[in-house]
Amino acid sequence: MRGFLRRWLLDPRVRSLDPDSTDFSVAHRRVLMTKPLVQGLFRSFYRRCRALDDRYFSGSGIRVEIGSGAGFITETYADVVTSDVKPLPYVHLVCRGERMPFRDRSVRAVYAINTFHHIPAPEAFFAELDRVLQPGGGVVMIEPYYGPVARRMFAGLHASETFDMTATRWDAPADAGPFSQANQALSWIVFVRDRARFEREFPRLEIVADEPHTHLRYLLSGGVNFRQLLPSFAEPLIVGAERLLSPLSRLLALQHSIVLRRR
Repeated sequence: MRGFLRRWLLDPRVRSLDPDSTDFSVAHRRVLMTKPLVQGLFRSFYRRCRALDDRYFSGSGIRVEIGSGAGFITETYADVVTSDVKPLPYVHLVCRGERMPFRDRSVRAVYAINTFHHIPAPEAFFAELDRVLQPGGGVVMIEPYYGPVARRMFAGLHASETFDMTATRWDAPADAGPFSQANQALSWIVFVRDRARFEREFPRLEIVADEPHTHLRYLLSGGVNFRQLLPSFAEPLIVGAERLLSPLSRLLALQHSIVLRRR
């Protein structure tokens, strides 16, 4: 039943595409540009990244988004350098989070929205952050949360991804692609379950925030993969409901923001 429901809800524009292909990301862009409710969700992510950047980071280095995909962060913050592992026509750079083309200590902030769990070698990513970030700079990651509602939803949301809290390794399988076989529980594994290991191996990267947030828009808009469940004109009501439910975020949240700062 879960598989049938997932297939029925999949947006026809992405249903038959290989999730690791460039065409998949281009289709995401087409979906995004036709769904104002999803655009509002993305803008809220961008504002959250900048607010956490302003609150926790210092320095005058560049700001970079990795895994930009179908996004449009430069329409909100023109100073951000966008990048992706795929050669997409609307990003500035093609690069991986594990190997960024920036000088040592030249970056103030890295933004990564639903990107961290797609990075196949997290240890290499953390080492690269240690290299490129200015002291006082950091990374903001928005990732699938690990509360009771999120665990149930993400476990069956994507056929090409898992939510495996029992995984013993941080790195992805050798045959994983840019999207396929990603473990959406990775942020919980690294920053909660294995926090002592992370702090021991990367002592200059300090965990300064882990904030859950309730985004009904993520669910009701269908994101860039699924059909929208409510009309876009309902956005003010949905945002109001998110605010009312925010005290219950530890239970209801679907995403959380993790902030690392370079000491």
